[in-house]
Order: sequence, then C-alpha cells, then structure tokens
Amino acid sequence: MECSWKTVLLLVCASLGLQYTAIRSLQDLFPGPCQDSGHCQGRVGKNHRWKFSCDDNFVPAERSSASARKHILLFAQTRSGSSFTGQLFNQHPEIFYVFEPLYHVQQTFTNSSSRLRRVLDSRALLGAYRDLLLNLYTCDLTFLENYIRPEPQDHVTASFFRRSSSHALCSPPVCQEGGGEIQAGQPDETWCPKKCRTLNLTLASMACQARSHIAIKTVRIPQVGDLRTLSEDPRLDLRIVHLVRDPRAILASRMTAFADQFRAWKIWNATDRQPRYVDLSQITRTCRDMEYSVETGLQRPAWLRRRYLLVRYEDLALNPEDKAKEIYRFLGLNIGSRVLTWISQNTNATAPSSTEWNYKYSTSRDSKATAHNWRQRLGFDIVKTVQTLCNTTFALLGYKLVQSEAELRDLTNSLVEPRTF
Repeated sequence: MECSWKTVLLLVCASLGLQYTAIRSLQDLFPGPCQDSGHCQGRVGKNHRWKFSCDDNFVPAERSSASARKHILLFAQTRSGSSFTGQLFNQHPEIFYVFEPLYHVQQTFTNSSSRLRRVLDSRALLGAYRDLLLNLYTCDLTFLENYIRPEPQDHVTASFFRRSSSHALCSPPVCQEGGGEIQAGQPDETWCPKKCRTLNLTLASMACQARSHIAIKTVRIPQVGDLRTLSEDPRLDLRIVHLVRDPRAILASRMTAFADQFRAWKIWNATDRQPRYVDLSQITRTCRDMEYSVETGLQRPAWLRRRYLLVRYEDLALNPEDKAKEIYRFLGLNIGSRVLTWISQNTNATAPSSTEWNYKYSTSRDSKATAHNWRQRLGFDIVKTVQTLCNTTFALLGYKLVQSEAELRDLTNSLVEPRTF
C-alpha cells in the first residue's frame, strides 16, 4: 500500500525521536567528560550520580572582576615532596589552598560497581578530574558532593580528605575555633580535626571567593598534557608548578609510606635478592609520565607558554627560600613574610629521619638531609634496577647515576647536576 508523504514524514520523525531518546539515555547512564571549555555542573541525586550538564555560556560572576586571580596547580607524583611544597602556597594569607581534592573522585570511581568500572575508563576519569578542578577554581566546593562518601547532608561533611592541610579550611569563617592556632603557627594536624570537626562546603566556597588566588595540589593526573583543556580555558589564569624528584628517592619514600603495597620491594631491599613477583611497572610508569610531562613542558607549546614552571624537589630542599621566591616570581605574586617565616621555621627541623619516614605527610624537616637520605636506605641492587628502567629520565632531569655502593653512600658527592630549566 502506497503511503502518503505525511505518513512518511511522521514515520521519519518517530524514528528520529526514538534514536534521540536512546542516545540521551546512554549519555545519561555513561557520561563522558565535557568537551571544549564548557562549565560542567553535577546533578546530584540517587539516580544521577554520574550525570553532568555542560553549559558553554556559563561564566562565573567573580571572573568579571577578578582578572588578576591566579589559579595555581601543583602538579606532581606521589612521594615527590608535594606535601612540603604545597605549604609554600598554604602559608600565603591570600591563597585558598586545597590538598588533593581529586582523591574523592578516584575513590568514587574505584568503589563503583564493576559494570561502571568497565565503562568508566581512564579518559572518563580524567574528564571527571578536570571537571572538578574547573569547579573548584571557580570556588564551587559544593560540586565535591558528587564524590564525597557518605554523601554530605545540607552541604556538611565529616569526610573531606586532608582538610587539616588547608589553613583556609581550618580558620574563620569555615572554622570559628581555628583563628588563634593559625595565627600562632601551630601545625593544623594536631588540632584541626578535633576543633573544626565537620566541614560546611557552603562556607568553604565563600571563604574561597574571599581570597585572591586559589592553589590546588594533585598527584592523580598522570601527564601535563592532560591539563591542556584547563590551560586553554579563557576563564582561568592557570599556572602549573611541575614538581619532580629523583625516581630513586620517590621509590624509597613509597616503600616506607605504603609498606603493604611495596612488601616485595622491602623484601628485596632487605635481602638484595629480587623476588619473582615484584612489580616493576609502577616505577616504570612513574618515570614515563614524568619524562613525557617534562619534555612537553620544556618544549613550551603555546598552551603552556608562561604557564609552566619545572621545579626539582632537590633544588627546593637545598635552597628553599631562593626556590620559593622563584616560584612566586613565576606566579606574579609577592611571597610575603609569612611564607618566608614558615620556610625558616620548617626546613631546619631536628631528627629528619623520624619526620620524613614515620609520618608520610610531614612537612617539617631538615630539608637538606631529606633531599638525599634515601641514599642510606635504598639497596644498591634496587638502585641499579631503577637506573636501568629510568635511564632517559635521569639524563633529562640531571640526576647522576651511581656505579657502586660506595658511590651511592658517599653523601659528599651530589647526585644532582646544576641545571637551569
């Protein structure tokens, strides 16, 4: 039977409608990261945990009057000295500093159902990371509610990761009881969790807006190229401080801080015999990501020009005040007396081995000793293996190789070549 043109048109429209509904349903179930520089906002709810809406026309109100605001990212890898370096920002009274907020995203993805884990690959995870960073840089801390578990009630949570590492989150108006301790320079770790207790994310967002600049520390983004979308976003003035460290020192610190994960390495270190089941892939990946990121940064592509600074932890530890001033010059900010006072008081701590090795987030230390004390702790057989796996990384960053155990233990011989990057 011959169909009229109206019937055909109705059938086509119905078909398109069904396809559109199906596509939208799939997008809602498995959303990808937002493209371009659109602002993404989460719709939180029991059935919408993974949904995001993107609005390319959204421009935060504060950006119209805050063109001088710096959005600082301390980009590093685990156990590279980032907790210590982050304090250079945390101590500045005009910087709102957040310690590793991407932890919550990683935990949510890790703890999701097996079905979701199969679909939410590394690209989706990176998309969620970037989306959260954009919201934090616009002072929307309530966006974290998408990821904090248990879910905050009335924007209040007791589960904010490492809140005590941020002065801004442990002082008024976020924590009324914290003003005196902050002014006295006492370590937040000892009193903030007890006195401040729950965190009101609305008050935290207001405190963020009241400060001139925002700094975030992360060790969860693998490569600097993953930050290109944020770097090119016209609403942000992103400045990336890329912290690197000798891979041998990174491994030694991880072995102590994460003993359960590195049990095979510790056996190897104690016996000088490599277990067959030791996993070499993690340190190999660490070196590969570090090398790729440094090469990208030093090539100075347009999207990183005047936005990227490479800092070796060893240089910062040996000359903390000079390197801190260099970092602040790169940011275009005045370092201020409070930061310099903190450096003076917290880089000459006694008993460096106890602070460095017994508390994995310690920031008070004899920084000069910390820069090379791994040489007394790491077995030569492991050192040789890391040097083989990461040979090009050492050459790129100016870390010297050792050819004998005597050379390794001789602390009068620096393994860090003078370099200007």
